[in-house]
Parts: sequence; C-alpha cells; structure tokens
Amino acid sequence: MTDLTARRLRELSTGIFAELQSRKRQVLQRGLDVIDLSVGSPDLPPPQIVRDVLTEAVQDVTQYGYALSGTDAFSDAVAAFYKSRYGVELDARSEILQVMGSQDGLAHLALAMLDPGDVVLAPDPGYPIYHASVHIAGGTLHTMPLRPENGFLPRFDTIPKEIILKTKLMILNHPGNPVPTLATEEFFAEAIEFAKHNHIIIAHDFAYSELVYDGLRPVSFMSVPGARDVGFEFNSLSKTFNMAGARIGYAVGSERLLEPLRMLKSHIDYGIFFPIQRAATAALLSDPALLLKQANIYEARRDALVDGLSAAGWNVDKPHATMFLWAKLPNSWTSTEFALTLIEQTGVAVTPGNAFGREGEGYVRIALVQSAEVLAEAAKRIGTVLASR
Repeated sequence: MTDLTARRLRELSTGIFAELQSRKRQVLQRGLDVIDLSVGSPDLPPPQIVRDVLTEAVQDVTQYGYALSGTDAFSDAVAAFYKSRYGVELDARSEILQVMGSQDGLAHLALAMLDPGDVVLAPDPGYPIYHASVHIAGGTLHTMPLRPENGFLPRFDTIPKEIILKTKLMILNHPGNPVPTLATEEFFAEAIEFAKHNHIIIAHDFAYSELVYDGLRPVSFMSVPGARDVGFEFNSLSKTFNMAGARIGYAVGSERLLEPLRMLKSHIDYGIFFPIQRAATAALLSDPALLLKQANIYEARRDALVDGLSAAGWNVDKPHATMFLWAKLPNSWTSTEFALTLIEQTGVAVTPGNAFGREGEGYVRIALVQSAEVLAEAAKRIGTVLASR
C-alpha cells in the first residue's frame, strides 16, 4: 500500500506525547483526577480589557474580511511595547511583522530561509518546533548541547568548523523552554560576534519575556548592539497576556532580514482575524502593572512547587523565569519511566526531558499551570513515587 506520509515527516515523532495523552485518559477512566503539568498552556485568563475589546469587536460586522497583514494600530502598539519594556526603538512600518504565534513564525521561517544542505544550529534540549521545522524545510539540524556546567547556555567554540561553514541560521531562546535560562547582554554580544564572523542569521525566541521573577528583568536580543545586523526576535501574546488560543505574535528586526518570512506569508495566509488584532493591540497598550501581577502569581506557584518537592526529598533549582521547572531526576529514573509511572500511580502529568532532545534525558519539565494549592498537592503525590524507589 502506498505510504501517504511525505518523507520529510518521517523523522518526526509524536510518540511520547501520544502516550501521555493515552495515559491521561486511562487515569481519568479509573476515577483518579489528573493534575496536568505537562503542557505549557496558561490557565489564567487574558486581562479584562482584552476580553472587553474582543467582545465588542466581534459584534462589528465590518471585521470579518481578510486581514492580509497586521494593522497599523497593532504595529504601533508593538513598537510602543518594545520601547517601554526593553528600550528598543522600532520602525513600526518596516521592522515589525505580525505572525500567528511565535511557533508558527519559527515554522515558517525555516521554509522561507533554508535550502537543502543549509545547517541550522538549535539548542538541545529545545522546543520541538526548532527541530521539526528544519526537517520539514529540508535543512540539516546541528544541535548545541545545553548543560549545567555551561549554565545551560550553548558553547559556540565547540561547534565544528565544517558545520559552521554550512550554517545559515541559529535559533536561541531566552528565557528558555524547556530549560528556563535567562541570557545576559554579554552572552548575546558573544552570539552576535559569532554570527557576524561566520555570516549566520540569529532568530531569538522571546516568548517568555514577561514571566521573569526575583526582581530580574529579561534582556531583549534586539537591545544589544549589532543585533539588527545579524538577526531578529520573535515574541508572542500567548504567555504574556494569556492569549494562547488566539494565535497572535510578531517578529521584530531589520526589514531586510524579515523580508523572506514576509514574502512566504504573503503566499500562505490571509492574516489574523481583526477582532483578535484589536484585542492584542489593547493588551500591548494596557497597564504594565498587570504584567507584574501575573509574574507574582507564577513566582508564588514556583515557590509552592519547589518547596513542596523539597519537603518530599527532591531538591530542584528555582528558575528565575518562564512557567516551567527543569528538574533533574533523582536516583536511577529515566525521563520516560518517571513520567509514565508518575501519571499511572498519582495522576500527575509531566513531560519527560528526552522529548526535547537527547540532552534532556534524566530531566522532566513541569509546567506551573495550576494554582499554588494544586501544585502543593502535586508535590505531595510526586513524593509518594519518589519514596517508592
């Protein structure tokens, strides 16, 4: 029988995610409640102003045509947000490109930029779309290991010269997913110098830019001198304003570097629903105090979970950013064994670290997408599994 799946998809795998979904259903059928900490989907609602604007906009009968591109109002709001939050000046008409979420933008970027034989440098562990997009586009992936001895930052001096000569694109992600590492200006400056010297484009995924704790502030890649010459930055309203299902985000950078993505999008999509654009515009221009309030909620959740795990005998580092813990497993657990045992015995779902790359073995990612009280209960349940070995 003819295989209907294109060769470009055969290297992709949904194995562990499908298995987790199956185990969740089985647990629910047994009558055990599931505490799902496996998916980074915000459980908090968008700000009230976002819901109000969206509610009003969907009643406007003139808003249902093709958008084709981002509105001027949206681009102006992105420019204002970047200036006030990160001190970055952007030309709203040429240096901002609306995308359907940062994941969509990154997936389309590979199609827009890569030819067969082009190499992409991506982190390992890394968000799955970084790897999948390269395979789908027909490029070649070379992973950069993120290891604790290097502060979970890539080491550019370990990349083989023969790989560098073929590299067209490098993907960075700070604050990171699954590894919640913050980058410094010094690190970005090193990346920019490496990219300039080797004629490489940098795409920085900044989707967790506003989920930062302990009085720290994130560094936008675009705020570092020289960034515009070598790269651009993706951001999203999914996590910052809890608009994940609305699917809206943007890329910012020089018009020249954004042009391939802009051209591809002109052929494959008709833009984002106008009411969603209007709601996103309102979000970007809303009171910054809302962002601090949300960050404080996640910080309290982080503390509740980490403290609960510590009480259960599992010491996990407190991340300074994102909605995830990247937790090194104790004893002799493998990532998949722990995740499947945990959900089977307790109903707590986490993601095994090897789902994000080979370097993720021995870790699990735990999402802070439940209340502090529920996370404390999850820590108690996790403790029963840890005590069993």
